[in-house]
Amino acid sequence: MDNIRGKTIAITGAARGIGYATAKALLARGARVVIGDRDVAVLESAVAGLSGLGMVSGHPLDVTDRDSFETFLDKARTDGDGHIDVLVNNAGVMSVGPFLEQTEGAIRSSVEVNFYGVLTGCQLVLPEMVRRHRGHIINIASMAGMVAVPGQVVYAGSKFAVVGLSTALADEFAPQGVNVTVVMPTFTNTELISGTETTSATKPVQPEDIAAGIVKALDNPKRTHLSVPAPLRFTASLTGMLPPKARRFLNKKMGTDTVFLTFDRTERKRYEDRAQAALGVLEQS
Repeated sequence: MDNIRGKTIAITGAARGIGYATAKALLARGARVVIGDRDVAVLESAVAGLSGLGMVSGHPLDVTDRDSFETFLDKARTDGDGHIDVLVNNAGVMSVGPFLEQTEGAIRSSVEVNFYGVLTGCQLVLPEMVRRHRGHIINIASMAGMVAVPGQVVYAGSKFAVVGLSTALADEFAPQGVNVTVVMPTFTNTELISGTETTSATKPVQPEDIAAGIVKALDNPKRTHLSVPAPLRFTASLTGMLPPKARRFLNKKMGTDTVFLTFDRTERKRYEDRAQAALGVLEQS
């Protein structure tokens, strides 16, 4: 049974980065894809860029606003066959830097987009999936949801929450025919890591690699946890059990002790400004 071809798949935060790459990969497999994003201008450009690849539509979406999310999902159902087969909760922001320098806006954006947005999406699509006794939710977390490093305090907290949420949901709703998968990418070559220094240990993967992982999760829907690259999940599990001295030694060895504390603030400013105010829909001017 093909879990992608002909299915209606909604993707949040999909006008750029991982979400956009995922839309391309799913269109290539014959899915009907509906993308949402808070930046209307970028969203329209993304839909135009994807339109030659298959059945795609896009609608404004603020995942922190329950009404906005519900409206987006209603439009996705209308664009499809009246229901949603797959929801990919991809929207996310990553403010980094010393914890005591994190603004209230940065903290609120991180928690509301990264965690509340995922939780809301799950709550809104699960009733119909339970009724139909089928459906798949894919939540995009991060390896930061298993291994936290300095400079990512709030981000890591929000992603740990998504991993826990997804694991519990997977076990609660499996008897009702609904699959839940959490995808945990490592450093990914998107705006989220702008201004940071890449080392051999923190070499980023590409958005297309994450998209391939999502396709893999849909092809093998019983899997709850999927990391990209795959072996990192087991490395992360071991790292999480290390005593403090060993953990800090490993962070220093890999360069992850400072990568999100000392970075090019000028190069990163544009993204940080956007990430710290990621609430509401940005209409075209």
